[in-house]
Amino acid sequence: MSRRGFTLLEVMIVVFIIGLLATLVVPTLMGRPDEARRTKAIADMAGITEALNLYRLDAGGYPTTEQGLEALVKRPERPPVPAKWHPNGYLGQLPTDPWGHPYVYLSDGGSFTLKSLGADGVEGGAGKFADVDSHATP
Repeated sequence: MSRRGFTLLEVMIVVFIIGLLATLVVPTLMGRPDEARRTKAIADMAGITEALNLYRLDAGGYPTTEQGLEALVKRPERPPVPAKWHPNGYLGQLPTDPWGHPYVYLSDGGSFTLKSLGADGVEGGAGKFADVDSHATP
């Protein structure tokens, strides 16, 4: 009897897509676009974090600050160049936050910080201008 199941990656992608759709549709319908953007930023960063963890499994460490999130889209040319890198990359394209700004990524290769600078695109702030880091909860 042949049994075919789903891989962990397939399940994670489906859960991420469902979560992303829910975070976009439900708050927008409720008239809270600022909360919807914050929730989308959190969901985006969860997906980026998963891609970073897959990169780390292949390369032995996270991309450095100099390599940036670009290392998830195309093979880094700056050292340390990973010996093993997925041929299709880890993300389809470089993401921007819901306000149209690039995500801030800092890393020494052993750990990383990932965040969105909020609506104003400037460090700090409160309310809709507050930064959102990868450890935030909706």
